Amino acid sequence: MNDFGSSRFNLIKSCEGSLKRLGVDHIDIYHLHGFDANTPVEEVLKALDSLVQSGKIRYIACSNFSGWHLMKSLSVSERYGWSRYIAQQCYYSLLNRDFEWELMPLGIDQKVGTIVWSPLASGKLTGKYRRNVEMPKDARVVQGGNPVLGTPADDERLYNIVDVLDEVAEETGKTLAQISLNWLLQRPTVDNIIIGARNEEQLKQNLGATGWQLTIDQLKKLDAASDILPAYPYWHQRQFPMLNTAPKLY
Repeated sequence: MNDFGSSRFNLIKSCEGSLKRLGVDHIDIYHLHGFDANTPVEEVLKALDSLVQSGKIRYIACSNFSGWHLMKSLSVSERYGWSRYIAQQCYYSLLNRDFEWELMPLGIDQKVGTIVWSPLASGKLTGKYRRNVEMPKDARVVQGGNPVLGTPADDERLYNIVDVLDEVAEETGKTLAQISLNWLLQRPTVDNIIIGARNEEQLKQNLGATGWQLTIDQLKKLDAASDILPAYPYWHQRQFPMLNTAPKLY
């Protein structure tokens, strides 16, 4: 067996191991947690397609792919008639909007849904982090579980976002976390969000983000407070909206 065949075999065995541990006969959506640059895309997608054809998984999805990773994968699936990624798991929040530069437009164009991870930026959008207030001792960012890289400039931007969240909280009677989650649920391609509640009270709070909607004016205020200049070439494309139409947000 060559290395490519071995990679495909390992992926299939991994899925079968998941089925056994879960005690189920199939998985509804099987996610790849990251892009594997050591294995040809064709080998990965062939293995995933064989799992779909055998009924062991229903749909495939990816996570933390760059735009070209996902687009190449979709192209290979189309070329061979294999199963295609129907969703992507992405890092996205009011504080971290890089997803909008390439992956969101790709999702709109290719009809790929989005499942958001870290929607509250490791708790930074819950209201615990404020100007001139000491950071909570039990915070994830203190305990080393924070995927968000912070700098003094980032902190100031966070505080500006929290100021606007406070304004919207006054208008809606909702918590800052609920507003942050509701903002996400109103974004293009976002189908679901992964919440990381520590206890029952936090879970109930997070579930309170559904069943209502922010107004367009509130969305615009939050967008303005959290906006950031994108990386090249996206800042360049922003100068030519007649050629590069941005996703419709409202």
